[in-house]
Amino acid sequence: MTSVRERFDDIVAALAGLPGVTPPASGGSRRFGSDALRVNGSIFCMIASGERFVVKLPAPRVDELLATSTGEPFRTGTKSAMRDWLVVTDSAPGLWESLAREAYAFVSGAGG
Repeated sequence: MTSVRERFDDIVAALAGLPGVTPPASGGSRRFGSDALRVNGSIFCMIASGERFVVKLPAPRVDELLATSTGEPFRTGTKSAMRDWLVVTDSAPGLWESLAREAYAFVSGAGG
């Protein structure tokens, strides 16, 4: 079975060549966002504490994915859920990369 880290590494490899994308820094600190893909400096997907794959999408899209049990709300600590963020719990083949590409388009402004 492929680990969350291995799946994320595959996504990093697939998306690292897109315009404006910066991969996670190797050997960096373990603070929030240290395991994140960024576009023009803004995080669009990451591995969060507890080895969870998280994407940033428009709030209506997050609501849609929550309704289909594709993921769960993303929270940091005891704070309330962050509206534009989703912890992806569905492990269907290709889904994570597809959502990461959708997140890239959203955060970069290329999504229309």
